Amino acid sequence: MAIVVDLDVQLARHGLSVGAFAAAVGITPANIAVLKNGRAKAIRFTTLDAICRTLDCQPGDILRWVPDDPRAPDGSAGPGHPGGPGSPGGTNGGRGGTA
Repeated sequence: MAIVVDLDVQLARHGLSVGAFAAAVGITPANIAVLKNGRAKAIRFTTLDAICRTLDCQPGDILRWVPDDPRAPDGSAGPGHPGGPGSPGGTNGGRGGTA
């Protein structure tokens, strides 16, 4: 997954347990675990708002983007990178890669 959730850092900074944090945000500890373990497919803006209010932080303090495929060692662009397969002007007309 390209989006990483850094809740552990903020919870430690605030000295909050998962249970106390879940209660303050209004979601279950199991859903906090889903977020922390990178298994979440989506997050509601209302939940993100509650997380940011509870932790007194910005969304960028807990969410960060990491590329899935770093550039190849030879310097060529990989899938989804400008000029690589899957990009407009790539070898497959911008369809996002092969299946």
